[in-house]
Amino acid sequence: MPPKVQQKSKEQKMAAAMAGGKGKKKKWSKGKQRDKVDNKVLFTKEQYERLYSEVPKMKLITLSSVVEKLKISGGLCRRGLNQLAEEGVIRPVCVSRAQRIYTRNIGEDDE
Repeated sequence: MPPKVQQKSKEQKMAAAMAGGKGKKKKWSKGKQRDKVDNKVLFTKEQYERLYSEVPKMKLITLSSVVEKLKISGGLCRRGLNQLAEEGVIRPVCVSRAQRIYTRNIGEDDE
């Protein structure tokens, strides 16, 4: 028979349990943070002039491209593009519920 091992006291067992432990808990990463864009909700005089000067010259006119270029909100951009289309400055290519695609109006030919 092997010799009897000395049993630890309750205090010693508790001290050993507290000293060991799991270490530090793994922290979750916050993920990639996008910069908050500060798009305008009303046209300034300068932005309105840029809408009429720059947008009709673009080959592909989408909501997102105009929002990026002029730093305006999506709703304001939709209204501006509708106004340009009604005046005949730009021409709709594909108008669906999700995406509206326009192009510049070249000449007076209607296809």
